[in-house]
Amino acid sequence: MPQFWSHSPVIIVLPLMRTGIIGLPQVGKTSLFRILTKAQLSDQAYANPREAHVGVAKVPDDRLDRLAALYHPKKLTHASVEYVDVGAIGQEALKESTYLGHLRNVDALAHVLRAFDDPSIPHVGPIDPLRDIKNVEFDLMVSDLGQIEKRLERLQKDLKKMRSPELEKEFDLLTRANAHLGSELPLREMEMTAEDKKRLRGFMFLSEKPMLYVLNVSESTQLGKELEDAARQYKLTEVASRPNAGATAICGKVEAELAEMSDADAGEFLSSYGLTESGLVRLIRTTYALLGLISFFTAGEDECRAWTIPKNTRAQQGAGAIHSDLEHHFIRAETIRWDQLLEAGSEANARARGTLRLEGKDYIVQDGDVMHIRHSG
Repeated sequence: MPQFWSHSPVIIVLPLMRTGIIGLPQVGKTSLFRILTKAQLSDQAYANPREAHVGVAKVPDDRLDRLAALYHPKKLTHASVEYVDVGAIGQEALKESTYLGHLRNVDALAHVLRAFDDPSIPHVGPIDPLRDIKNVEFDLMVSDLGQIEKRLERLQKDLKKMRSPELEKEFDLLTRANAHLGSELPLREMEMTAEDKKRLRGFMFLSEKPMLYVLNVSESTQLGKELEDAARQYKLTEVASRPNAGATAICGKVEAELAEMSDADAGEFLSSYGLTESGLVRLIRTTYALLGLISFFTAGEDECRAWTIPKNTRAQQGAGAIHSDLEHHFIRAETIRWDQLLEAGSEANARARGTLRLEGKDYIVQDGDVMHIRHSG
């Protein structure tokens, strides 16, 4: 594939999307964070229970791996997602500004739920993930309500002094959000226009963030089947199907063992449980989808790489994820689906078959597109 530029490139580094890992005490969230991000943190690092820890996880992508097998590039670069491990959640923690700050600065939340039996790890009452979801959700909504009520009081005073369309719109939106929360529904389920979302962005409401429920289940010989069935078994199907929510399951104990193994041993270990991939792979992939992200690829002998963009991104803006010049001097995008390229065996064959297309700046980039940007720069 031709080079994108002849001069030294200035790569535009987009901020990684952050997912905060939350949960009640003793659910396995810190272990999950360590395994996900391969963070080598000592117990001393957790001396302050309110301190947040940040790590990066590679987004597994078999499509990119298969493209690399075709091109044999010098470099292979997967997409990444950032995870933040915060202290155990609860009403008291949510009153602390430092703790709140950590939670507000993430793009989505992964709520780890205890669904495992272990007499050595204390637990109050019966294991009930749905109850835990409701309790934590209630705490998040109460935090948002407090913030909204304060702002509404301020807006009422400001509107008495001077009415303006902007203040009135904010007042109406927050009044609607207040009523929505009063109905015990999180803000992520409230219908909002793009303008509404922009108006609320600065508040960084906790119950507005996309939510992934992560069931941490017990080890069993039928683990593959149990992971698939976990959401239904623990009655999470309904809450996980709500707007901007999802559910997945892992077995923390098995994942910890997998993290210590070579790829060959891990594959054999997984198959013994009836699994083809680890729970972490599904978790990372589900997080990526929940954040509304997709990947397109660039492929060549120098590098095969996944680029992260939001869904419904136009080709010209997608080009900007690679290099600012490509966006500014965009002409066309040579585009082909990853599987069509693999089937053709080369770009030359794909061009001969007519499966390599030329797309304009308004083309909506699809997940799995392989693109080469033509530009005048």
